[in-house]
Amino acid sequence: MSAVLEYKQLIAEIPLKVIRTEQENRSYLAKLEELDSRWAELSKAERDLYDTLAVLIEDFEKKTYNLRAATPIEAIKELMLANNLKQKDLIGVFETASVASEVLNGKRALTTDHIRRLSKRFNVSPAVFL
Repeated sequence: MSAVLEYKQLIAEIPLKVIRTEQENRSYLAKLEELDSRWAELSKAERDLYDTLAVLIEDFEKKTYNLRAATPIEAIKELMLANNLKQKDLIGVFETASVASEVLNGKRALTTDHIRRLSKRFNVSPAVFL
């Protein structure tokens, strides 16, 4: 079967359109998860459907949930929480406990050295802290 014909059959089962409701979003998410669960076996048409669903879902979620990027301090606090760390555990990143406190409370800006050490400490891109 040609990829074009197969794709037409797939979208006959799941008509593609701009998502406007939570119910439609959940339906598309369920299909996306089903495709994802068998990723290695997907045909080209199914991978094209997957990509299309991902774009539609992302568009809906951007408009609906209005998510914003975390601030550098929020990112540090979330990483600390995820790694079960306390402020004192970051003394290797910050010069002293008081510097750590000032940075985490927004009273002092992160320096380039702080960003480099945070990136290394948490094994994440320095961009997380910019």
